[in-house]
Amino acid sequence: MAKKDKGRHGKIPNKVYEAELFRLQTELVKLQEWVRATGARIVVVFEGRDAAGKGGTIKRITQYLSPRVVRVAALPVPTERERGQWYYQRYVAHLPAPGEIVLFDRSWYNRAGVEKVMGFCTPEEHTRFLRQTPIFEQMLIDDGIIVRKYWFSVSVEEQLRRFRARMEDPVRQWKLSPMDLESVYRWEDYSRAKDEMMVHTDTPQSPWYVVESDVKKHARLNMIAHFLDSIEYHEVPRPKVKLPKRPIESGNYQRPARELSKYVPDHVATLIRTDH
Repeated sequence: MAKKDKGRHGKIPNKVYEAELFRLQTELVKLQEWVRATGARIVVVFEGRDAAGKGGTIKRITQYLSPRVVRVAALPVPTERERGQWYYQRYVAHLPAPGEIVLFDRSWYNRAGVEKVMGFCTPEEHTRFLRQTPIFEQMLIDDGIIVRKYWFSVSVEEQLRRFRARMEDPVRQWKLSPMDLESVYRWEDYSRAKDEMMVHTDTPQSPWYVVESDVKKHARLNMIAHFLDSIEYHEVPRPKVKLPKRPIESGNYQRPARELSKYVPDHVATLIRTDH
């Protein structure tokens, strides 16, 4: 049986990866300027297994983009008040205005996954979600919002490897929660919930695109390249900026004495002395 791309092609060399990532990031800047100039509105939904690489991909997308144009919506657990609202209400508040892109790091599809599997919603609420979501997304599209949905797929073996790596990494331990570990025990339940979600919400107007993410670098390049190819944007002419010549000093300005300001201690100098 043929393996995934990881087995067929091997891993991309770092040098090639960095070059292609930068090329794609350059195109993302062009897309950003097109969105700003045309007033387009774009929503990108990132869903998938825990530790599937969604966050890392989002970071590479936003690395060189303006936070005034491109926003990440990663909503916390709903409050008691939000639980009593129309389910989509808290997400509607984060939809893009003209000239904006919003990346949903998890989205309204929480109800189809963790809420369904962990019993955080009733069967009736889940059934209503599956029925209403295609209608909700069609409303966004009819209003002119460009919607893209990506599901990051990772094998159970690779997910476990990433969980172990997080447990040993002091700067990433916060990313591992009891809920993440629960997803390992309930792997088949999540698989069934995902399959049911796809049946109801993978529509011609708002399709799901599956990103194989056992190799994170491949997943990032594949997802970003597809996203760019799916939108008919073009480069927007930018006004040329010419730096002025340095102004001639009049000699009337005198900088205040250094002692009058509070400076940050030179931490780097301490490190250099210690190293020597």
